[in-house]
Amino acid sequence: MGSNRSSGIRLIVGLGNPGSQYEDTRHNAGFWFVDLLAQRFDGAFKSESRFHGAACRIRVGDGECWLLKPSTFMNRSGQSVSSLARYYKIPVENVLVVHDELDLPAGELRLKKAGGHAGHNGLRDIMSAMGGGFYRLRVGIDHPGDRNRVSDYVLSRPSRDDHDAICVGLEKAADTVQLIVAGEFQKAMNILHSKSLS
Repeated sequence: MGSNRSSGIRLIVGLGNPGSQYEDTRHNAGFWFVDLLAQRFDGAFKSESRFHGAACRIRVGDGECWLLKPSTFMNRSGQSVSSLARYYKIPVENVLVVHDELDLPAGELRLKKAGGHAGHNGLRDIMSAMGGGFYRLRVGIDHPGDRNRVSDYVLSRPSRDDHDAICVGLEKAADTVQLIVAGEFQKAMNILHSKSLS
């Protein structure tokens, strides 16, 4: 176990809302990402009532990592994340939260540590449950252009072009998961923040 392992990510949380009426909505981009990881790394989500969500463990390179989809609805996400992190003694700085981001064009990605919640109810609840020292991967879903339309917008389906752009972004993010789990955040950022889609 290299010294870097302790600084790597041990829990990746995808934010979204449970239920079939929400699964294709922009607000569920975090769920889409952890589903993609489970598919890539042969994980199978299992409903875990003690964690208020569905969880699975995947092997990534030399490391292991939990994936979590809270089933609490977005504004209670902290209950789920803190339950699993506490149970497996995962410090907040070893947690990555993946969420939709209005302030980025569809499919653009930003990886950062800590920061505010910018009005995102899922982040707000996790911060109140655990503090704000976790990493976050912001997945661009674009902005409707009017703040009064935001709640309808995030709970609606993206256009085909936006959906395709988000999926390309998520695939690109999945390519960096080995770096993220290993704690190689700068290398991951260099890839994620570059404009090229190659």
